[in-house]
Amino acid sequence: MLRHKLLSLIAITFSPIFLLLTTPSIAETSSIPKYSDAPLNLELLNNPKGGVVTANTIKLTGLTTPSLWLAKEISENKLLDNWIAYPTTQAESSRVDLVVNQQIWSLLDYLERYEFVNRLGSTARKDKYNLRVFNYQGDLLATYTCNFQTNPTPCNIQMNVQYKLGSNR
Repeated sequence: MLRHKLLSLIAITFSPIFLLLTTPSIAETSSIPKYSDAPLNLELLNNPKGGVVTANTIKLTGLTTPSLWLAKEISENKLLDNWIAYPTTQAESSRVDLVVNQQIWSLLDYLERYEFVNRLGSTARKDKYNLRVFNYQGDLLATYTCNFQTNPTPCNIQMNVQYKLGSNR
């Protein structure tokens, strides 16, 4: 009898903890799509076509999205060199590929890189763009991917471990 009461007490005490450990969080239950695996196309920086927008593209009739110009001019001028924004297609959601200065990127620690990706990813998310970060060699450094089909919009940041500690080793 005492043993039965003790087991019941243990079950009641640890049940909420077990539920917390086994119940998936909102981030786990909402499906965030994998980032695009399309290669970086640096040729589009000088010759944008098909609705592609770069940092050098200016619309004469209104604002150009995504609105990353202010971020580039205010705080990212040395790190963020350029970007290529792709419109939504039947195959993929809209995305923006940032091209960063590898020398500056390598000087940043992991948290500074994460903060950069999060800040610019949040800016791109407002215009419903996913974000990828590359260097000029075409190495994928980080991604910021969202599921725009749900509300609130869950997002995921992935950082390339190779460049995590400030070196290319």
